[in-house]
Amino acid sequence: MQVHFFAWAITVAVMSLLLAVDVFVIGRRPHVPSLTEAGVMVGVFIALAILFGIGVWVVAGPTYGKEFYAGWLTEYSLSVDNLFIFLLIMEKFRVPARLQQYALLVGIILALVFRGVFIGLGAAMISTMAWVFFIFGAFLLYTAVDLVRDYRDRDSDEDGATENLVMRFVRRSFATSDRFDGTRLVVGERGRRRVTPMFIVIVALGTTDVMFALDSIPAIYGLTQQPYLVFTANVFALMGLRQLYFLLGGMLKRLVYLPLGLAVILGFIGLKLVLHAVHHYDLDAGWAVPTEISVELSLLVIVVTLVVTIVASLVRSRSRGS
Repeated sequence: MQVHFFAWAITVAVMSLLLAVDVFVIGRRPHVPSLTEAGVMVGVFIALAILFGIGVWVVAGPTYGKEFYAGWLTEYSLSVDNLFIFLLIMEKFRVPARLQQYALLVGIILALVFRGVFIGLGAAMISTMAWVFFIFGAFLLYTAVDLVRDYRDRDSDEDGATENLVMRFVRRSFATSDRFDGTRLVVGERGRRRVTPMFIVIVALGTTDVMFALDSIPAIYGLTQQPYLVFTANVFALMGLRQLYFLLGGMLKRLVYLPLGLAVILGFIGLKLVLHAVHHYDLDAGWAVPTEISVELSLLVIVVTLVVTIVASLVRSRSRGS
């Protein structure tokens, strides 16, 4: 797939404009979005992603269109699971409801930056070292197993999900205030400068974004090796995520089987990457079964897994009366 420089420039410019509108127009003041506002924005961003996929399908062909949709659905699903961790962070630090939108906005901007870096690194590695597919595949298989373990231990390890080495370093190295002061990150208190809880929350969201990027970028490179599709699928998966947080609200905790569904998807993509590397190095000579998994099968597995996961989660939550 050959993407002209001007196509890249126009795409980045349009997406930057959408992000600017979201940041400086919609999110210009901290508030709790109404269900109508959140629903409209989520619907707009989903519609834009679908229309973009149709455009890719028409201009570049159905294969690339399917690759975009498979990548976007996978990244969107991973982003929804990430919202659960964001929810834990908000609850742990008791972020006022009207300030959560600002914290999420900063977190999503950081996610875009980190994913952009990892997308560039991934593209460079794949173009020069095909054996990296073995590493990506093994990492995703490990991540799938880790998701199952985390699902089993989630109730007993919520504090661990919001603490990491960077946060502990910040706590030890900076004087901290115990109160929020709007969106300010630093305040003067008792004669010295102190970082606010909002600063700690942003550090938590930023370092969490790094860990999420480590999972999501290898996953999407398992579905398409086109940097343009990887970039746009990631951006569309993050757009509207802030509004989705408020739209879903308590429903996030009702998606009890989402980690297991994601484990299936990541395990499948990890296996696909390993098989792709096996085929690339002709290690499958004489095998009775094909080692290349089609994009159509990948898209089918992703869609079916997500549908089953969501339906099963809602049925389970309803049976528990939650």
